[in-house]
Amino acid sequence: MGDFIVHGIPGSPFMRSVLATLIEKGASWQLASLGPGETRQDAHLARHPFGRVPVLEHDMFQLYETQAILRYLDRVLPEPALTPASPRAAARMDQLMNICDWYLFQGAVSVIGFHRIVGPMLLGLEPDEKAIATAMPKARKVFGVIADLLGSNPYMAGDELSLADLHLAPHFDFVAFTPEWAALSEGHPDLMAWMERMRARPGLQHTTMQALRAAPA
Repeated sequence: MGDFIVHGIPGSPFMRSVLATLIEKGASWQLASLGPGETRQDAHLARHPFGRVPVLEHDMFQLYETQAILRYLDRVLPEPALTPASPRAAARMDQLMNICDWYLFQGAVSVIGFHRIVGPMLLGLEPDEKAIATAMPKARKVFGVIADLLGSNPYMAGDELSLADLHLAPHFDFVAFTPEWAALSEGHPDLMAWMERMRARPGLQHTTMQALRAAPA
């Protein structure tokens, strides 16, 4: 099976989910790094008509949308399995992955992360404190919902690592670099224990910005 090529922006939590899954699968992969402005250029729009990341290339096959990529990887790289065998556990995994996209990222991590990290670091913008304050109630709610669904389980769908963990953890790790993390994480010890468990895994350890920059070209 040929190498997997992942087109994306280092630091993107969605791209990091894909790279973390490839690492957990023990697969060989290459990172085709993009700058923020490159996502709107013709070369990338030919890969992703909506100008987002990541995009996966594998054996003359291209695929975008992170959830589709993760499920594809779990099918073509069946070991270790990252989809639970139990229908209910698999449904919980699917539910949490959708919560990640629609509620954790949209209007929460996307706003806080942009105004605290992306805007200041890449665009030289000052944080919009009003926008951040507006996003915080939604962020608090979704942290609470995810914490409740996790419960005291070691992983999101139960006892074993699943795609839900690899999809969610980069988003949590992204917002952890903001001052809002302290308020958002407060009162969720099991969720924070899960986060530390995820940070100890090779998928997250080898996909930090520092690790990607240090990797051979």
